[in-house]
Amino acid sequence: MFLDRATIWLRAGDGGDGAVSFRREAHVPRGGPDGGDGGRGGSIYLRVDVGQTTLADYRYHHHFRAESGGRGAGARKHGKAGEDLELSVPPGTAVFDGATGELVADLVAAGQRVLVARGGRGGLGNVHFATATHRTPRHALKGEPGEERQLHLELRLIADVGLVGLPNAGKSTLLAALTNATPKIADYPFTTLEPNLGVLDLSAVDPDDPRRPTIADLPGLIEGASSGAGLGHAFLRHVERTRVLVHVVDLAARDPEGDRAIVREELRLHDERLLAKPGLVVANKLDLPGARERLPAFVDACAGVGQPVIGISARTGEGLPELLRAISALLPGPEELEVPPEPAGVVVHRFDSDRESFAVEREGDLFRVRGRRIERLVAQTDFENEESAERFQRDLERLGVARELRRAGVRPGDTVLVGDRELEWGEEGWA
Repeated sequence: MFLDRATIWLRAGDGGDGAVSFRREAHVPRGGPDGGDGGRGGSIYLRVDVGQTTLADYRYHHHFRAESGGRGAGARKHGKAGEDLELSVPPGTAVFDGATGELVADLVAAGQRVLVARGGRGGLGNVHFATATHRTPRHALKGEPGEERQLHLELRLIADVGLVGLPNAGKSTLLAALTNATPKIADYPFTTLEPNLGVLDLSAVDPDDPRRPTIADLPGLIEGASSGAGLGHAFLRHVERTRVLVHVVDLAARDPEGDRAIVREELRLHDERLLAKPGLVVANKLDLPGARERLPAFVDACAGVGQPVIGISARTGEGLPELLRAISALLPGPEELEVPPEPAGVVVHRFDSDRESFAVEREGDLFRVRGRRIERLVAQTDFENEESAERFQRDLERLGVARELRRAGVRPGDTVLVGDRELEWGEEGWA
């Protein structure tokens, strides 16, 4: 099954907890702290696999989680880092953030790789908290939670040549005649409900031509496709990355020129740049009654809008060598053909300038504190440990969070929400 859209949920690995440990050796009565750090959590990456052509791997499997980091140990032993998770996607996959809808990455090149969920940092062991006045710290940081996010994957086929046209124009028959592909072929509209791919062997018309361009038979357009009618955007999305558009028209139809105009208008409404792509018109089904007689008038009509026409019969093979030569002339050379067509792959990097900022909001009888830095502090604090809780309170005073809560009207006994944690405000700060 051809699957070109998928939604996945990701959870990177949590960082391992730091260790609380003290050096114990014979004749060393005050060895001091030696708790090691926790290991980092595994991150999740998407990587382009040229062997894939659909998003079928994500049809039933939607949730993915990377390995968490190991706990630290005594003797300053660091916990094991969590193993990264790598998910394969086909070339042409656009990745969108599920929460904002923003583009995260446009993956087109073989081996292209992007980080989509970052693993949590390991917590610091108690060896980091020893000072000149506090030589035996009995607390360590917990591991940072891994990043969670939802992503929408959208495949836009990367094909060198795209066959477009109304339903039943003969695109699948033409694909089968030009390549070794075996698409479903039948004498009724909408036989093709998903794109089919094949590889053109241009050496059939030029033995010295090493190029092997890909060609896609795309589902038939109908009037209104640019607004979502029929397969609508599900089809037009795949046209965007082709280098050459071959418009197949049924010359035995009642109004071939009108059919050609419908498809051209839908392409224009979807994206005017599609009309600027190199292309030609294939007048198909010359083997049917009346078709050959219509060819001269059809060629003249297309010449008026600057579109060359090749008359063929995909069923009998008439005109196919001429069509291959015409396509060959429109394609770039071997070196350029190795590079994915536009739009080029891109990974969007957004600098988080608000990482240190926070906001205090009142929600009924509750107070909510938002901010990446403070939420990370809460997640890494062991509130069952008195030293850890005291350190957290000092951090909030230092960052100005406590001051803003008092300004917002917090009173002893009020509940303060930070991340997924509920904290109680006491007489002198956190209870």
